[in-house]
Amino acid sequence: MNHFDVMSSLESMTLLVDTREQPTQNLQRRISISGLPAERKKLEAGDYSCKCKLPDGTELDFSNVVSIERKMSIDELCMCFGSQRKRFEREFQRAAAAGIKIYLIVEGGSWEKLYTGKYKSKMTPQALIASINAFRSRYGMQLDFCKAETTGRLIRDILYRELKEYLEGSECDGICQN
Repeated sequence: MNHFDVMSSLESMTLLVDTREQPTQNLQRRISISGLPAERKKLEAGDYSCKCKLPDGTELDFSNVVSIERKMSIDELCMCFGSQRKRFEREFQRAAAAGIKIYLIVEGGSWEKLYTGKYKSKMTPQALIASINAFRSRYGMQLDFCKAETTGRLIRDILYRELKEYLEGSECDGICQN
């Protein structure tokens, strides 16, 4: 793809939101802040991905390449690594088996809060950090912390860059040709 084709495809980017994401005002705010049109769809892994139109008019569903899982707090993350660990790990296993790169965004978190145990859970900092690092190693999980008001922009920026790199790169050869 040439530069103009890549830019045209990026301009057509639509945010895909998993149907299991609760349709709350916070979700609407995240979508609005992302600045992208959004479509609800059952995603194999994660809460967010994207799609775009290719120069030949076909649609590229990027949810089988990159996905973003969002957690509203460290407390929720502790539940995922604690009582909900089997379900949470199955999602990452599905992503890994399908070759999907997965990002994890935790709102209101930081490494400092993790290391000092500044969250509401019986999970120790050592256990939580070990679990995070195990998932990073096993599943290639990318971890980002942000404030809730930044989540929509971060989701858009991660997906935009991943899609741009994909469209410009060799992964797109054969799929993205005119």
